[in-house]
Amino acid sequence: MSSRAEQKLQTRHALLDAARMLMSSGRGFGSLSLREVTRSAGIVPAGFYRHFSDMDAFGLALVAEVGETFRETLRRVRHNEIELRGVIDASVGIFIEAVAEHRSQFIFLAREQYGGSLTIRQAIGELRQRITDDLALDLCQLNRLPHLSDQDLDVLADLVVKTVFATLPELIDMPDEILEPHKTPQAKIIHQLRFIMIGAKHWRGMNMLFAPNQGEPLCSDPLMHQKMAN
Repeated sequence: MSSRAEQKLQTRHALLDAARMLMSSGRGFGSLSLREVTRSAGIVPAGFYRHFSDMDAFGLALVAEVGETFRETLRRVRHNEIELRGVIDASVGIFIEAVAEHRSQFIFLAREQYGGSLTIRQAIGELRQRITDDLALDLCQLNRLPHLSDQDLDVLADLVVKTVFATLPELIDMPDEILEPHKTPQAKIIHQLRFIMIGAKHWRGMNMLFAPNQGEPLCSDPLMHQKMAN
């Protein structure tokens, strides 16, 4: 790489780092101005346009950055599962290490998935879908749940990924007080993922809600039957 290209890459990283630093204090991306981002990065405002066409393009670059970090983390989890046959506990540990190492990126992801910018929300939604598709493919190739259809694996992957995304704020800002072991964010996400995977292991389709050859629900409580039907 030429010195000019290297300098351009360093400036790009400086802009991304500056934005994440400004947001780490609790601000949303929509509250940032181009001028304060460039000032924080130590470049003139005109220099911003050598890298990004506007703030929307800048926001999409932030999504792409954390997206690559997220997917690289999942590749490490995949290696742990395939090569080392690791369990949920170990995989969650790998993910938590990545969150701690790239905290500002995951703060951006956790906050902006519900943030004010439609462009960024849509980009994060597309990222979440790509991660879900990758996981569904992994589950199919591992063949640990051969009784599940492709559609079932899609639903399972979607549930796992949405659980992880929903838990991000707790994993990023661990509570200061000492919690009971089962109430820590790490313990809770492990427990939730175990519930999901145990349910998947025993899932036999919607017909499992009814007793064989009788058409009667396995649960005798009519209120519970109504909830399951809905």
